[in-house]
Amino acid sequence: MRNNDLLRQIPAIETLLVSLQQDPRIFALHRDVQIQLLRKATNEVRQALMNSTNNDFAEEGAERLFQRIFELTMQKCERLLQPSLRKVINATGVVLHTNLGRAPLGVRAQSSVLAVMEGYSTLEYNVEEGGRGERYNHIEQRLEELTGAEASIVINNNAAAVLLTLAGIARGREVIVSRGELVEIGGSFRIPDVIRQSGAVLVEVGTTNKTHLLDYAAAITPNTAAILKVHTSNFKIVGFTSQPTLEELCELSREKGLISINDLGSGTLLPFSLAGHRDPTVRECIAAGFDLVTFSGDKLLGAGQAGIIVGKKSYINQLKSEPLLRAFRIDKLSLAALEGTLIDYATGRAEELIPGWLMLNLKEIELEKKAEEIMSQIASIRSCGWKVRVIPTLSLSGGGSLPTVKLHGYGVEVVPNNMSAGQLERALRKMPIPIICLLRDQAVVLDVRCLRNEDSQILCNELSRIVGRSAK
Repeated sequence: MRNNDLLRQIPAIETLLVSLQQDPRIFALHRDVQIQLLRKATNEVRQALMNSTNNDFAEEGAERLFQRIFELTMQKCERLLQPSLRKVINATGVVLHTNLGRAPLGVRAQSSVLAVMEGYSTLEYNVEEGGRGERYNHIEQRLEELTGAEASIVINNNAAAVLLTLAGIARGREVIVSRGELVEIGGSFRIPDVIRQSGAVLVEVGTTNKTHLLDYAAAITPNTAAILKVHTSNFKIVGFTSQPTLEELCELSREKGLISINDLGSGTLLPFSLAGHRDPTVRECIAAGFDLVTFSGDKLLGAGQAGIIVGKKSYINQLKSEPLLRAFRIDKLSLAALEGTLIDYATGRAEELIPGWLMLNLKEIELEKKAEEIMSQIASIRSCGWKVRVIPTLSLSGGGSLPTVKLHGYGVEVVPNNMSAGQLERALRKMPIPIICLLRDQAVVLDVRCLRNEDSQILCNELSRIVGRSAK
């Protein structure tokens, strides 16, 4: 049978619909969606027939043609019913992995989100007064206590926090930034572009590696509104370098009647140093004299996505009246995650309760033990000719925090026998709960730093299953 003859034998949509509705997967979908999926599948088969030159379909016949339409429809049905945004197991060793959702939430934050999402909430309701309230009130006092700032406001991310701050206090006026801090981070987010978008005028001072206090002072004009300090996020300038201290920048700003702003990027509420690298805490920046400090909620802080602005009450109130605020406001679930996380900080046990802090602080001996436990659970795969061993690893904190700092840890290296490392990596990635790992030469590396106990068990089970299938 020629392909043209098969084209005429493609069943009508209604005929296909009757046949396929016996399958519970497609039965779960609305009739209009069923028809749409069938049309897409039949169009793909029709196009394949029209483009085919080797008569593959002709050998299969009309029955196989229907089977292809059925298989394509079921594939589309399953993709539609399975959420694209879902849990993964992070075996990369990167704690604040941007592609994998950055900071995992602690138990209290998870509970706070669940309580709010189950029904209605006090998002903008004042229980004491029985009337309208502000969503920002839920976290203001907590942030002020934790940072030493007079006031605070929270919006949807730190890029928006920087944009809102500059639009609210420097639109149409100059903002001075060191050339060594004109950063670009993930997603082509560039500080110069944000400043222009805010309506402020960028004034660059100094050089890439050295900017002196005199450079800032010489650039001040009657149209200057602020001095902006920017965390370099995902890189670090080393060697022959110089920057004014935080206190020097704040003192110059006060003397000249300017607003001092510090974009901390990741930002941390706790003192934290690793491999000789240490960033100032938010409290230290406020104590140094900055009028406004911005930072992220879903990085070192350990909450959900949020942009946090703390500082002088007069400037925070000014930002609250900025029209852009409504476009940037934080949603109730992110706000609940942030409040739950801030309560963990208030207990003084954040390093024990917040997963990101736990992972960053894990000692090498603990990581080696975890890797050895996983290796022992999958040791049986050696009988299939696979090689398994514990190896030292180096990873990053991620999320633009602690640039250049390498986290020393351990992982399990797996060298497959009857498939390539790339095939194994893809197989792990396509599990019902995707396992995201590392490819190193001819091996797959499973860094254990970010693995929870239940993750380790799932990983071992799935790896054993893949090995068993490959051996058949």
